[in-house]
Amino acid sequence: MPTEGDATSPAEQQTRWTTPDGADEVAQFYQTRLQENGWERVGEDSQAEPQTIVAEREGLRVVVNFSADGATTADTPFTLSYLQDASIALEPTPTSEPEAAIETPVADATPTSVATAQSFIDLTQAPEELRTYITDLAQLGVLTLSNSDAANLFKPNQAITRREYARWLVATNNRIYRDRPANKVRLGVSSSQPAFQDVARSDADFGAIQGLAEAGLIPSPLSGDANTVTFRPDAPLTREDLLLWKLPIDTRQPLPTATVQAVQQTWGFQDVARINPIALRAVLADFQNGDLSNIRRAFGFTTIFQPKKAVTRAEAAATLGMWGCRGKAFRRRMC
Repeated sequence: MPTEGDATSPAEQQTRWTTPDGADEVAQFYQTRLQENGWERVGEDSQAEPQTIVAEREGLRVVVNFSADGATTADTPFTLSYLQDASIALEPTPTSEPEAAIETPVADATPTSVATAQSFIDLTQAPEELRTYITDLAQLGVLTLSNSDAANLFKPNQAITRREYARWLVATNNRIYRDRPANKVRLGVSSSQPAFQDVARSDADFGAIQGLAEAGLIPSPLSGDANTVTFRPDAPLTREDLLLWKLPIDTRQPLPTATVQAVQQTWGFQDVARINPIALRAVLADFQNGDLSNIRRAFGFTTIFQPKKAVTRAEAAATLGMWGCRGKAFRRRMC
């Protein structure tokens, strides 16, 4: 989160990251990616603590700086700064954006842009453990609310609808991977045959919902689930559906085969039998993330999953505040 003195100049954009990877591993990653993307190294103070990596390309300078605080913490903190000529806007237009920005698949890290930051006045109503996630996503500008909601009220304890979570899920994924088109979820287009009978092309969230269906990330006739012909966009999102939608994007691979017994042995939930069989795979896959799992971030320690319980907006934000799987998970934080 921003702290005093973190402000950047109009020609500088800086983000702060933390990762459980070691500083040497992160430095090697950036050195490799800079070289592969045509950046010219102009300096590195290898003797200093912390280490600094500097490179330039086409009037843009990138600085990777490792904080001395990393010596006393389990995680490795570092900053990533882009410095441009004063004549270049902080937020470049699509035509002026660098063609090959640095990819950052390091664990537990996250950059945030202030371009469309949102501000809510009711976040004190959210559980304290979840406020950081909401604030981070608000700074990304991806928590678009319904027209009936006041612009500055998040209503963190209100149940989130299925359409809202679909909208946030796609928006957050595509913002995080804005420089990696292969990882984006393509929005549905008006020429597509609607995947659901109750989400017409004219629906404001058709693009996100249709895109998730066409990518096979949510059950629909397109993914072979002939019985799921409606989406119920305004119904509350349940915990089991949240996991079913989010985990395929976290893992980027098919979910594992799961049984009631397997989930019982891992999570130990008393109500495993109530979980929809199709969602068992996502619940089991989430266990592999340990304390970084969506379940533990959103719901804390629990011995019952309550699969049919409605998810609150704050809980939904917690699942979107971190992406990936164990060893590759990362979160975005604004400087």
